[in-house]
Amino acid sequence: MFASLASIATLMLSTLLMMAGFGMMNYMLPIRAVAEGWSTFTISVIATGYTFGFTSSCVVTPHLVQRVGHVRVFSALITLLTVSVLLCALVIDWRAWTLFRGLAGFAIAGSYLIIESWLNERVNNEHRGAIFSVYMIACLVGSIGGQYIVPFGDPQNVGLFIICALIFSSAIFPTALSSAQSPTPLSHARFDLLKLYRRSPIAFIGSLLSGALSGTWSSLGAVYTQNIGLSTMEGATLLAAVLAGGALAQMPIGRLSDRMDRRKVMVGAGLFGVGCCLAMILIGGLSPLALYVCGFFVGTVLYPVYSLNVAHANDLAEPNEYVTLSSAIMILYGFGTVTGPLISGSIMETIGPNGLFLSLGLSFLLYAAYAAWRMRRRTGAPFDKGAFQASSLPMQGTEAVSAKMNDPAGDV
Repeated sequence: MFASLASIATLMLSTLLMMAGFGMMNYMLPIRAVAEGWSTFTISVIATGYTFGFTSSCVVTPHLVQRVGHVRVFSALITLLTVSVLLCALVIDWRAWTLFRGLAGFAIAGSYLIIESWLNERVNNEHRGAIFSVYMIACLVGSIGGQYIVPFGDPQNVGLFIICALIFSSAIFPTALSSAQSPTPLSHARFDLLKLYRRSPIAFIGSLLSGALSGTWSSLGAVYTQNIGLSTMEGATLLAAVLAGGALAQMPIGRLSDRMDRRKVMVGAGLFGVGCCLAMILIGGLSPLALYVCGFFVGTVLYPVYSLNVAHANDLAEPNEYVTLSSAIMILYGFGTVTGPLISGSIMETIGPNGLFLSLGLSFLLYAAYAAWRMRRRTGAPFDKGAFQASSLPMQGTEAVSAKMNDPAGDV
């Protein structure tokens, strides 16, 4: 175990620094956008640039790694993150920011793919779960730590942008100077949406909805904190509470779904999410503490629903279909992260900040309702379930694909 940790120590340090910059950027930019007077819908349009870049990188990055290797591509992508945040400081225009956020989305998705493929090759099955838990902790601690840097500066000045760029740049050094051997190149995975729908309609629809859920919160959560009058420190705490809830609930929900029909867990998670969103609307405004508590419970189902979709699809898949189906899930997830913020931004523009949780609540309700309907259409199948595997939170779903992309037996 300790030998495995030592072999990835520099990679984990790079991950921690990258996620610190990423968490800082994702909190700082919406605050600056609100200060510029841009509408909530405009901010949601900017967010679509990120999701387009993110999804396209999952297709392009494996080809880049095959040509020049993991370390060089990772260094280039971290540099691209640095450039994207500095460009946001230089050009204050929402149209330009949409492009710059696309660059950031491309860079962060590619970085996740490289990091996770590296991890999958460096660890054995005996320690894989523990190592990925360390990875998830590094992602979580880095994201929350980066968010808490923002209250110590002013997003309307360039200082925070420069600090964020410095943090990104420092993430290059641990892996660039490491003597550890680079992993073998990534393989490019195909995807088949029709096959996914035939195997698991609930994973098909659920992936769209889980993308809408996490994409909406990631893009507009910071805007919500500003619109209801929270300080930057209070806003950072709310965002941290949601992330912490998701991190702590991943494995309990997964273990529960291993012991019963996963669709029942999906129904329960969706209905619980509806209740939490109603609580945010009704009692969340009473005090910041009430917001933190409610936000924590929203997070307990906001992120794990993606992993439930992957697990259910893999339960019904043939061994040679894992890569194809997981890739299709990721593509659908990306579509959801594009459409979710646009719809939610329009609702918030119309009815105010609570429109965010109205939108999230509707997505949770659709998720639960569709899972319940599928239970009536198809009885529980007599299959052997695979073990549930949590996906790390800030990456928005790349882990399930990249783990398969390194599988030499996969359909690639």
